[in-house]
Amino acid sequence: MNLEKGQIVISKAGHDSGRFFIVTEVSDGYAFLSDGKERKLNSPKKKNPKHIAKTNTVLEIPATDKQLRKLLGKFSRVIQED
Repeated sequence: MNLEKGQIVISKAGHDSGRFFIVTEVSDGYAFLSDGKERKLNSPKKKNPKHIAKTNTVLEIPATDKQLRKLLGKFSRVIQED
């Protein structure tokens, strides 16, 4: 699975399943994910790519956790309305 830095993904497995994250880094076959709340930008979650579903949306990674929460909140509302 080709993941890009800044791509919006949805967790498919684990206690965080169904939640939106942004990919902050891809390294050694793992994706590092942040949501700005449980997983801050300075301590992303290491996740196996087979446990996430990618979206077609790639954005610039926000500078702060607050901006990231706001961005993912808007994104999830748009997806849920469809």
